[in-house]
Amino acid sequence: MRFLFLLLLAMATTTSSQSARAEPAATDHPEARPFEESDDATAQVDAALARAQLNEKRVILVMGANWCHDSRGLAGWFAQPRFAAMLEAKYELVYVDVGHKDRNIDIARRFGLKAIKGTPTVLVLSAQGALLNRKSAPQWRDAASREEGDIFAYFDQFAAEL
Repeated sequence: MRFLFLLLLAMATTTSSQSARAEPAATDHPEARPFEESDDATAQVDAALARAQLNEKRVILVMGANWCHDSRGLAGWFAQPRFAAMLEAKYELVYVDVGHKDRNIDIARRFGLKAIKGTPTVLVLSAQGALLNRKSAPQWRDAASREEGDIFAYFDQFAAEL
């Protein structure tokens, strides 16, 4: 009888600990997974620049990956209604999958960055393709832990220059 009790106790403990590991951890930010390896990123960037010129907007290139929680976090904020409204009105938004910082690096180089040091790297471009945030573009590796208001203000400041 004691053996049966210990066996049931061991099974219950194993089941509950497996359940705890299987549940996703709660986050303080929304998340999205917009990065697609199969996308033709160069064509998407070119199309965004063309639309930006026609519509007098800026372009945001989010160079990241779905494996990166900061990339997913920033994309999650961008999908929220407050951000979506501002971005829709003032930007063309393109998500560029960089793999493990080994894919689509030619796009970063095209706009003056030598490499992708961290993800996401976020480029704000004029409609003519000028990089407007050279110093801060690689500084988004903590996007998931930034405050919503700070993220909004950062991107809203570039849009205000139009």
